[in-house]
Amino acid sequence: EFGSSRTITSRCDYRESLLKRGCEKHFIHSPGSSMAVLRNKPLSSKGSAPTQYDVIQIMPQKIALSLRPGDQTSFGVQVRQVEDYPVDLYYLMDLSLSMKDDLDTIRNLGTKLAEEMKKLTSNFRLGFGSFVDKNISPFSYTAAKYQNNPCNGYKLFPNCVPSFGFRHLLSLTDKVDRFNEEVQKQLVSRNRDAPEGGFDAILQAAVCKDEIGWRKEAFHLLVFTTDDVPHLALDGRLGGVVQPHDGQCHLNEKNEYSGSAKMDYPSLALLGEKLAENNIYLIFAVTKRLYVIYKNFTALIPGTTVEILDQDSKNIIQLIINAYNSIRSKVELTVWDHPEDINLSFTAICQDGRPRPGLRKCGDLKIGDTVSFNVTVDARGCPAEDTRHKFTIKPVGFKDTLEVTVNYKCTCGCTKETESNSTKCSSIGTYQCGICSCDPGYLGARCECQEGEDSMYQTMCREAEGKQLCSGRGECSCNQCLCYESEFGKIYGTFCECDDFSCARHKGILCSGHGECHCGECKCHAGYIGDNCICSTETDTCLSIDGQICSGRGNCVCGECQCSEPGAFGDTCEKCPTCPDACGTKRECIECRLFNSGRLADNQTCDRLCTDEIITVDTLNTDDQNAVLCLYKTENDCVMTFTYSEHASGQSVLAALKEPECGTPPDALTVLLAVVGSILLVGIVLLAIWKLIITVHDRREFARFQSARSRARYE
Repeated sequence: EFGSSRTITSRCDYRESLLKRGCEKHFIHSPGSSMAVLRNKPLSSKGSAPTQYDVIQIMPQKIALSLRPGDQTSFGVQVRQVEDYPVDLYYLMDLSLSMKDDLDTIRNLGTKLAEEMKKLTSNFRLGFGSFVDKNISPFSYTAAKYQNNPCNGYKLFPNCVPSFGFRHLLSLTDKVDRFNEEVQKQLVSRNRDAPEGGFDAILQAAVCKDEIGWRKEAFHLLVFTTDDVPHLALDGRLGGVVQPHDGQCHLNEKNEYSGSAKMDYPSLALLGEKLAENNIYLIFAVTKRLYVIYKNFTALIPGTTVEILDQDSKNIIQLIINAYNSIRSKVELTVWDHPEDINLSFTAICQDGRPRPGLRKCGDLKIGDTVSFNVTVDARGCPAEDTRHKFTIKPVGFKDTLEVTVNYKCTCGCTKETESNSTKCSSIGTYQCGICSCDPGYLGARCECQEGEDSMYQTMCREAEGKQLCSGRGECSCNQCLCYESEFGKIYGTFCECDDFSCARHKGILCSGHGECHCGECKCHAGYIGDNCICSTETDTCLSIDGQICSGRGNCVCGECQCSEPGAFGDTCEKCPTCPDACGTKRECIECRLFNSGRLADNQTCDRLCTDEIITVDTLNTDDQNAVLCLYKTENDCVMTFTYSEHASGQSVLAALKEPECGTPPDALTVLLAVVGSILLVGIVLLAIWKLIITVHDRREFARFQSARSRARYE
């Protein structure tokens, strides 16, 4: 008997309002979202557990969510990179002719690399594979005279082996001597065009798990070395290969890729999917001129890094160690099988303890550090009854996962208690949760009216006195509004006052496509805010090269930096000639780029962080009012001077002296003579002064004597 009898929605209200209106607490049905932890083993500290499956790097491991649409719930995730974790490293090498000197360099790589990796893990295995390109025209030489020797007639290197797509040579093993032996046997080949078929090889190395020997319980590294760009998807059509890659393993009995002439090169998306699926970190080891190209690839393939390879691969061991340390210094979460009707938003809590909303990764970590993430979940709607969804949260490159199962709370508990043909509903409706669900053709709180009957009282269909019946968007029947249908969407509400299409738009798209329209107001999906849900709360796009949000000079608003430091500008506020720290920031780039010294001295860090144009000059132009003059003292007590300015094109320009200004040291003999001479000069001056004083004194005494003598004579 609660509430008004004029409308079925009178029982539906905020909890506080229902209590005020006299509904007792135990009569209120309001299912809320909840979370239950199903498996929560503690994090491991070392990778050397009795069995590697006992090593836990993410906590919890399994949870269950019950979601009420529109009601958020949150849970925490902890991730730790454990010490002494097993490592599988597969070395994938370009054996085209231009890599001959690199092949000579790595002939004893296995032993040296194993020695270095033992400092990082006690369980290390090494494997080896090679690639060239598809052995079809126009990618390779296919004429009869080149079948057995593509280098036939090539004066610089007359003998080489036929080209091939990918060849698996050594499965992962802890016997590193076998790696050296296998490398010793290899000979280079020759292909026709500059790009190589390396992406074919990467995919096979990733998906042929049994043949390569990837262990489920190990850290997977795939080192890809080359000195040229790769062929991409659709390039195969130049050779008549039109079938897209199927993402499967195609190694024959000789451990060679058998699909080279049948399937196109894989796409970047397929590569990323298969690498992530098999928990493989890909390291691009490429020459300096290719760094930017492969750096762009890393933005499209999660879990990938790029390092600069010397022309003869002399730095390959240090490169691998640097890449390994770089990979182990960061944690990034990914979501697999994300249900479309569920919103997820992440907040990272890294080593400094500060929450970073919209961020799902942490960097600058040490092995053994633990980082936390807060995940907020809400459902946008109700799927079919008894629907259950499942998704997985997984750190990039880890075998460990968090499994999340989801069920939906879309009904109240009272829906299980129903009275069909109830007398409370005039015997022509079902009584459920205190209201009547009328049979077709009947209306009213108690199903007392038939459709089409004129109502004696229409005031119940007005939101307020003087307002239109049913807001002008429906008909009043039996004191109840029947809302019109609209081609634009749904009209609803007690007085037909609401709809799902009269919300703010962006470029004609309702709620920018990032929210749902409810009664004229956008309800934004997780990760978006604003009247039209155009504003993203993600902060990844605001991260500067050094990992700071907006370079520490501004705030991230709607996924874009708003610079607060006077004089700062740029996409991430990275440009600021007038900032107090401008000279200090650019000084490090001057040191590493010009003199290979300072904190950023290693090539990879310097090339990654220092992208400004640096001009060396004999004399600096200090008259430019738009340039900032910077000076600093070097380790040799010299003074280095440079100017920092921003070009109209947006490029930062640093003009530096070719060499620091150092004062010439004085000659020792000159200093000695100067000191002795100064002493003698001071002595002579003092003697002269003394002599002058004595002379003046003697003359006065003599004058007195003469005067006294004269007086004595006359007396």
